[in-house]
Amino acid sequence: MPQLSRRAFASALPLGLVGGSLFGGNLLATTADAAQQNAAVAPVTVNPFAQIRIGRFTITALTDGYADMPYDYFPGRSAGDVEKAANAQFTARPSGVRFLFNQYLVEDGQRRILIDAGAAGSIGQTGHLPQALSTLGLRPDQIDAVIVTHMHQDHMGGLVLGGKNNYPGAEVYIDRRDVTHWTNPAKRNGAPDFLQPSFKMAEEVVRLYPRLQAIDGERQISPGVSIVDLTGHTPGHIGVRIEDGGKSLIMVSDMIFPVVHPAATDVFFLFEQDRAAAKAMRDRFLPQAASEGALIAATHMPFPGLGRIVFDRGELRWQVADWALQD
Repeated sequence: MPQLSRRAFASALPLGLVGGSLFGGNLLATTADAAQQNAAVAPVTVNPFAQIRIGRFTITALTDGYADMPYDYFPGRSAGDVEKAANAQFTARPSGVRFLFNQYLVEDGQRRILIDAGAAGSIGQTGHLPQALSTLGLRPDQIDAVIVTHMHQDHMGGLVLGGKNNYPGAEVYIDRRDVTHWTNPAKRNGAPDFLQPSFKMAEEVVRLYPRLQAIDGERQISPGVSIVDLTGHTPGHIGVRIEDGGKSLIMVSDMIFPVVHPAATDVFFLFEQDRAAAKAMRDRFLPQAASEGALIAATHMPFPGLGRIVFDRGELRWQVADWALQD
C-alpha cells in the first residue's frame, strides 16, 4: 500500500462551488426572471462545478451525469439491506442507489489533465461532460492528457463517443493490466452481457488513440501528478494523486461507492472484477486514509465527490469536504 501523503495530506484551499442543479428536469436553479422567460420552453440545463487549489494546481470537479443502480447490484448484502441503509441515509429512491459520474480537470497553467471521460450516454442520464467543459470555456481538443482510472464504460465512454477520437490533442494513460484484460478476446467471450460495452469501448480506445500509453504501476505523469495502484475493482484500477506545496488530494475512482462505503468493505458492486482483491485494498486503504485525514475524490459519490474518510464511534464513514465559498 503506497503512502497516501508525504506531508499534510488533508489540507486544501476551497475556491468555491458554482452552478445550479445537476441536470435539466431535476431541481433546476433559475432566477424568477429566467423562469418567466422560459415558462413556455424546455428548461436550460445547468452544469455545476467545484474548484479547489492544491498548491499550484486548480482542480475542477465536473460531472457527466448520473444513473440509479438497483439495490441488488451490491453483492455482499441483500437488496433489502442496501435499501434499508439508503433509507437510513435519506438517499433511498425507488430505482436504487444514485451514482454520480464525476470527472476532475487538473490544471497548473502548463497542462490540462482530465481524470476519466464519463459514460457519454451509455448509462443512465449521462453525456454532459462536453457541456460541463464548455462552461469553463474549454473544448475536448484543448485537453492535453486523459488518465483513465480503469476501462469500465462509464470512465472511458467519452473518449470514443460516436466512434471518434474526441480528445485528439490528448495523451491517454491507462494501466497496462487493464488494457491487456479488456482487449483479450477470451476474456470478452467469457464475460457477462453487462460487461460487453466495456470490452467494445476498450477496443475502440486502443484503435482510436495511437498516443495511448499503457503504464506499469505507480509513476509520475507530470510533476505533482502521479499514479496510485488501487488494484481490485479491475485488474488495473488506479488512482491519481495531485500534490504540491504541502497539500494533496487523491482521486480514488471506484474504491468507494455511495450508501455501502466506507463502513462495509465486504460489500461490492456488480461490475467488480476481483472481490477478494477489492476488499483487501479497501481494508488497507480506508483506515489509513482516515488516520491521515486524507482529502479524496470519488467518481460515484454525490457531487462534487470530494470528502474524507473519518472514524465515527469505531466505524468508518464518509465526511463531505467543506465547500464554503472563499471570502
